[in-house]
Amino acid sequence: MNNHTIIETADASYLKIYNRFQVAIEHGQDVYLFDADGNKYLDFGAGIAVMSLGYGHEGYNQALKDQIDKIIHTSNLFYHAPGALAAEKLVKATGLSHVFFTNSGAEAAEGALKLAKKYANLHQKKNYRIIAMEHSFHGRTIGALSITGSKKYRDPFEPLLPHVDFATYNDLDSVRKLMDQDVACVVLETVQGEGGIYPATKEFLQGVRALCDEYDALLILDEIQCGMGRTGYMYAYQAYDVMPDILLSAKALGCGVPVGAFICNEKAASMLPGDHGTTYGGNPLVCAAVCAVLDIYEKDHIVEHAKQMGQYLWDRLEMLKKEYDFIVDHRGRGLMQGLQFTPDRTSVVLDLMKQGLITIGAGNHTVRLVPPLVIQPKHVDEMVQKMRQAFDASC
Repeated sequence: MNNHTIIETADASYLKIYNRFQVAIEHGQDVYLFDADGNKYLDFGAGIAVMSLGYGHEGYNQALKDQIDKIIHTSNLFYHAPGALAAEKLVKATGLSHVFFTNSGAEAAEGALKLAKKYANLHQKKNYRIIAMEHSFHGRTIGALSITGSKKYRDPFEPLLPHVDFATYNDLDSVRKLMDQDVACVVLETVQGEGGIYPATKEFLQGVRALCDEYDALLILDEIQCGMGRTGYMYAYQAYDVMPDILLSAKALGCGVPVGAFICNEKAASMLPGDHGTTYGGNPLVCAAVCAVLDIYEKDHIVEHAKQMGQYLWDRLEMLKKEYDFIVDHRGRGLMQGLQFTPDRTSVVLDLMKQGLITIGAGNHTVRLVPPLVIQPKHVDEMVQKMRQAFDASC
């Protein structure tokens, strides 16, 4: 099937939810994607920050093949080695103590909210208030949507969960004004993704941690996108001398298989048997993927490489910013960076696609760059060349 046939067949049956690129991906190799017509794309989107090891990684693929030949699913009525090992590795990677595997990042957010509400209930907080951040994004399910700080996502589905207030990201006073003894949790992304690639300041994150301690509220850090080495640390909070009570992880956690997790400390571990559950979450196949990912990260020094490549990418994008006056800002950390364009530049992502470069849009006229963590300097140089071609063609 070619691009046209695949798109036509899909559009006849799919629920019309996504504004998809008019491209049908057929396969991937290394940091490149190929469509059904044979066109090649340099991938700086990584499946929305999922494919941190790129495409066709031999060790990762073999781990999944080996597990498929053993068993794919058992349900959580039983123990299995991949789950036990994956949880052990995540505890070691995060410094937290308890893991619950989910099917997605949104489900991880839902579970974390339940955990925070259970904690509040046990500690006799009356209204279980939640403080979230403006311009945040935590997922599309009702609970995750309720704490997502963008009205365009929330308004069509109101009423959502009650008692959610939104503070201004990186404005500690705005959080302080909302805090009281009834706050169950404060939830935020360590680096905002969909909102336009904004890292938290150290003063802000440490200040929020101190407020949570003062008011006995749980701190939930959403690192679904910015975690798993993307910022040059296994988890971004590790650069801030701050520990969350609950951490959300997904996307690159499984490098393509549907798996997420919420990980908590002993203080937040308040759920009992029957309080929560999942049929597929943490099955042997996805946990084999998590184990493979974490083992490959350690063996191949992926996090250290991402930090080095993040600096190289930063320097090259700074150079581009100086060359083109319609690039008005450059933000980010590690291999999670964004270029903000003037409002008249409405088709940058599509212009880049025409040059064979995949990027992703984000808030505030921002193009998001979240490539596989295994990129090399030559791939960054190729990206810069394609950007120049796109910008020069549109001038």
